Amino acid sequence: MTTPSGRPDLSPAPADERLENLRRSYEQQVAEKARRTVRVAAYVLASSVAERRADQELIEAHVCTLGWKLALTSFWDFGQAPSITERAGFAEASRYAVQGFAHGIVAIGQPAITTDNAVYEELLHFLGTRGVFLTFLPASD
Repeated sequence: MTTPSGRPDLSPAPADERLENLRRSYEQQVAEKARRTVRVAAYVLASSVAERRADQELIEAHVCTLGWKLALTSFWDFGQAPSITERAGFAEASRYAVQGFAHGIVAIGQPAITTDNAVYEELLHFLGTRGVFLTFLPASD
């Protein structure tokens, strides 16, 4: 939902719910503006090559179910999750999308990006105001 000014609605809600609504709002706005099929770049944070490949396959399958296209370039970082500002792979994925090669970035889940809600919100706004969304695979039950 958006406010009359066009910014996503930031009305009070529990932090996780509010941030998920904000993320979805940017995703919806960007997807609606896409003149052709939505194209996303995959981003993986993995501890091994095998894990990176497995996550990449899960992302690809999910993107296909949505009718979106996966960008030809994918991005990753290896090891334990350093600060998002210290990850070359995520920085490259962001630049790639902001330059117009993708409408969004898809990762396995929010922890692959950050577990810090303030940093996550800042990142959503940074990407969203540049016409890029961040999305994740649905949580498995």
